[in-house]
Amino acid sequence: MNKKFAIITAAAMSALNLAAETPLHYEGELLGTAGKSNSGLAPYYIMSNNGGVVTQSKTLNFRAKAWKELDLSKRFSYSLGADFVTGAASEADYLRYDTQAGEMLPVGRKPAAIWLQQLYAEVKYRGVFLMAGMKERTSPLLNSKLGVGDYIQSNNARPVPEVRIGFVDFQNIPFTNGWVQIQGEISYGKYVQDDWLEDHYNYYGNFINTGVWTHYKRCYFRTKPSQPFSVTVGMQMYAQFGGNARTFSKGVLVKEDPYDLKFKDFIDVFMPTRGGKGENAGDSQYYYGNSLGSWDFVARYRFRDNTELKAYFQWPYEDGSGIGKLNGFDGIWGLEYKNKNDKAPIANAVIEYIDFTNQSGPTHWAPNDNPGSTMTGEATGGDSYYNNFRYNSYMNFGMSQGTPFIPSTIYNRNGYLKVFDNRIRGFHAGVSGNITGNLDYRFLVSYRNSLGTYSSPRIKKAKDTSFMVEASYALKKVKGLSLKGQFAMDRGDLLGDSYGVLVSLKYDGILNIFGK
Repeated sequence: MNKKFAIITAAAMSALNLAAETPLHYEGELLGTAGKSNSGLAPYYIMSNNGGVVTQSKTLNFRAKAWKELDLSKRFSYSLGADFVTGAASEADYLRYDTQAGEMLPVGRKPAAIWLQQLYAEVKYRGVFLMAGMKERTSPLLNSKLGVGDYIQSNNARPVPEVRIGFVDFQNIPFTNGWVQIQGEISYGKYVQDDWLEDHYNYYGNFINTGVWTHYKRCYFRTKPSQPFSVTVGMQMYAQFGGNARTFSKGVLVKEDPYDLKFKDFIDVFMPTRGGKGENAGDSQYYYGNSLGSWDFVARYRFRDNTELKAYFQWPYEDGSGIGKLNGFDGIWGLEYKNKNDKAPIANAVIEYIDFTNQSGPTHWAPNDNPGSTMTGEATGGDSYYNNFRYNSYMNFGMSQGTPFIPSTIYNRNGYLKVFDNRIRGFHAGVSGNITGNLDYRFLVSYRNSLGTYSSPRIKKAKDTSFMVEASYALKKVKGLSLKGQFAMDRGDLLGDSYGVLVSLKYDGILNIFGK
């Protein structure tokens, strides 16, 4: 494993150096965390929206990456990137059924000692790009540093290996004189988290699904951005398909539901079609794969001094009821302020209200699911965000691929791979700016309560309050060297009580020797 990793990394770095036509960026970071936690995990804001790199309460990591960016001024351009993480971390206990003891026993788990975080190659021609590999991506519309994270595409989890094609940025639609623009992307990928799932699953009950493929697509329309007022509206959609679902009971395999993947399945998941029927069909009777998505909307106003104010929402959906907005006030609702001066005391601020409690109601009933039933009516509720009857929750290496405001399955120390708390409601705020000179700050705070899920409701609401304060200082005497410190704390019975600190020393550099 380590030999393979070394060969791949060396090849990637060689390609970066030989191919660099524009400056090659490189970065090295030494990062450590320490603190106390009931779960053995780091506080919420140290873990969240950071690519899934830090999860444990005690960590010492070294991260090195190098990349070449696309040159958008050229008709043809390419980019490459390599990024790896190595280090040590403390363990967190997860329950696992021991067949010899006949009971659930704790087993210590921690991240691998070394892993590839990113490795990708990308080409661009005019306004279209094609990318292959693992590349971190943030929300296409929302502020990923100050907000709770995009419902579909956030940088909360490690990236999934994929092939992605789309528009580099918004493109003018012909004959609209730039008043209407379009942006869209499509990808197919495959999880490489099977070993992690096997290690964290409890083998006591429920199911585990391995070998799963992924599909992502989005389409946005935007009015002319040079105008003071601009609107962006569109939809994102993600799907899991294929895979081998196995159900265990007290350590014994009681059911296996494999799926023989065919090329047609890649087409079916792109244009959602009805799935197969029967116990071994490997899918729902309704639509192929586990699909989820969001309606996205942003209205931006730019004042004369170039200060901006944005209002936005993301409306989640799991099926047609959510697409038709039968899930009430569910969504991420926010306001963002952006100062014209990024070195102002308050350079950027976000406030958000998050509500996932409706989910189109508590009940799902379809007569076709129950042959012979005299009940002809339908109820399209019980959407259970990020969960599915056949697929693992919407997670990669235990971290939510969307917003971490819905607690990720890495918190499930009982070894279940499903989300336990998706009926969440709460508030979040974030602010960043400059204190003085080279000293910047960031502050995040949130409150939420959970009703559990409709299928497993909590008897009493679980609550959580989290906050984090961060200061980063760019050293004047050594260009590119910066020091960052964070202090974060969680209080409540949803995530458990914890506190922790993070200290990071980072060096950023640029190599111009291959440039013109």
